[in-house]
Amino acid sequence: MRYAETGYNLEIDLSRGSIERVETDPRLTELHLGGLGTNAKILWDRVPPEVEPFSPDNLLIFGVGLLTGTPAPSANRTIISTISPQTLLMAFSVMGGFWAPELKHAGYDRVIIRGKSASLVYLWINNDKVEIRDASHLQGKGAQETAELIRQELNEPRAQVAAIGLAGENRVYFASIEHDKSSASRLGIGAVMGDKKLKAIAVRGTKDINIARPAEFLELCNEVLEYTRWRQENPIKGVPAIIARLGAAQEMDEVDEAWHTANFAWGNARYRRKDFWTEEIAQKWEHTQKKAVRRLIACYNCPVRCGGVVSHPGLSVKRYMMKCFTKLTYTIAAMTNELEFDFRIAGYAQEYGIDGYTAPQVMAFAVELYEAGILTDQDLPGFPSSNEERFFYLLDKIVRREGIGDILANGVYWAARQIGRGAEAYDRNTIKKHEQIPIKLGTLNPIYFLWWSTGEKINITQIEGQMPQAPFATREEREEFVKDWIQVPNERFKEYILNWEPGSFPYYPPIPAVCEMVDWPETMHYIDDCTGVCAGVSSFVMKPPYHIHNFPRIISAATGLDIDEDELWKITRRNRNLLRANNVRRGLRRKDERPPEDHWKKRFPEYEAKLLEAYYEYRGWNKEGIPTKETLNQLGLDYVSEDFERRGIYNHG
Repeated sequence: MRYAETGYNLEIDLSRGSIERVETDPRLTELHLGGLGTNAKILWDRVPPEVEPFSPDNLLIFGVGLLTGTPAPSANRTIISTISPQTLLMAFSVMGGFWAPELKHAGYDRVIIRGKSASLVYLWINNDKVEIRDASHLQGKGAQETAELIRQELNEPRAQVAAIGLAGENRVYFASIEHDKSSASRLGIGAVMGDKKLKAIAVRGTKDINIARPAEFLELCNEVLEYTRWRQENPIKGVPAIIARLGAAQEMDEVDEAWHTANFAWGNARYRRKDFWTEEIAQKWEHTQKKAVRRLIACYNCPVRCGGVVSHPGLSVKRYMMKCFTKLTYTIAAMTNELEFDFRIAGYAQEYGIDGYTAPQVMAFAVELYEAGILTDQDLPGFPSSNEERFFYLLDKIVRREGIGDILANGVYWAARQIGRGAEAYDRNTIKKHEQIPIKLGTLNPIYFLWWSTGEKINITQIEGQMPQAPFATREEREEFVKDWIQVPNERFKEYILNWEPGSFPYYPPIPAVCEMVDWPETMHYIDDCTGVCAGVSSFVMKPPYHIHNFPRIISAATGLDIDEDELWKITRRNRNLLRANNVRRGLRRKDERPPEDHWKKRFPEYEAKLLEAYYEYRGWNKEGIPTKETLNQLGLDYVSEDFERRGIYNHG
């Protein structure tokens, strides 16, 4: 009997119209746990580097975390993996809500999709009954509208639906896959789904999930719940309110945005507006937010409500869901002080199915080019005079790939090079061809330098967490913070924080310690993305209920694998290196590992080079960022090193 997982994948070939229920090898769970780790192994085995993102041979994998659907609190994540049309590297995006638990209860650990349908279709999974159904009547429909229409058509109000909107249908490189309060939005996975002409996947499941040691498992889950409640009632002192409690950054509950508006860049990562936040603006924003956000909600089996149900007049849907930084992305990019504008345009953008981080920056990039004379009225006929209206104009052009929108739909990096005429100089905020959060800070932060430069997610929010983002002002505050910091892997981390003085550079620990401080939070994210636990209660936040010391016991009680801390670290390193290997095989090298040039005002090139070299050595990679034979073989990835040798990767770097 398989525990925690079902032991079956659903294989769909849209070109042939075939559906197969395939039993999986339990050894894969021992080596990779599930979720992201197993997705990476499938992509390695079945999608060689010669396969393009929009090839029928590219896979789109909807993976379910190992603990997803079990009583583990906040274990509800879907990890969707493919090859990104934007970066041309392995993409993975994580989605919450209720879809993944429903798939597990239907009897599947993942849905693997290959090929391309001749016409628009959707997938209906109802326990053992699986159908590929016509979706021609859904063409051009919004993502949430599609979900509601499918539920009505199936006469199944409990069906959980993941769908694309018009952006995905038109293969916009930053199209998202939307599901209720959550979405998988980064790196263009919605474009791959649209390329395969798959409009949606609807799921209904009623089967049980087996647990190896249920009494022990429930006891551990209750400990997580008890600590979660305590943390919510005892916010961390001395940090911004949005990260003082558990859950995705508390944007939908907190209204004080002085920290964000003072520290984050505006427009296409151009500058900061330190004078922006006033008492008058604060009161106006509070009124706007309380009027728009009807209530706070949670994902499946989660005790933390961090998503907001937003209602706004004029939208094609009665409500939409918002969480985290999307509340500000459009406002900041449009360089407006109207929060109401963000709530309005974000609703349209979600129905179109488009990434709320990338899309605003692409629009700001276009406005900048227009102001610089690189784009003209001929490129943008009828372009409005206000930034807010310009953004609505550009949103419509992009999702429909009309006129200049056909170029902008490829993202800032590709659009800049297609437009030419100096547009490349305005590519200010991409890493590995992917737009980042628009931040422009003062002095280089070594930890964030490594996170931004080397992360396979190519997205800071799937790497950072656990560590304070700035030093506490006094020794007393630092001592208060570390006294109950049970989550750290070892006591050295407490000393790092105790000795971190405001204004110090480089960040207090020596370079080897910086590498260790980068590794720990990233490791936690990889555990989350394999188990399906939400980062908002585990890896992204400080002092979470899930940590490196209790995760092995929780995983072991659920699966019966009996994993200890050392083994969990090893599995995580194996998965980390397998993701890196997928990208190395597709051309990733050291030259790609750097944040935008003006991300920090003060840069230290020699120090940064030493940081990167030390981190590569710490990871067991060579000077090009390629895992060495020794590292791979120690992790049981000898098949990767053999592939690298056959391709001459070690010879040419």
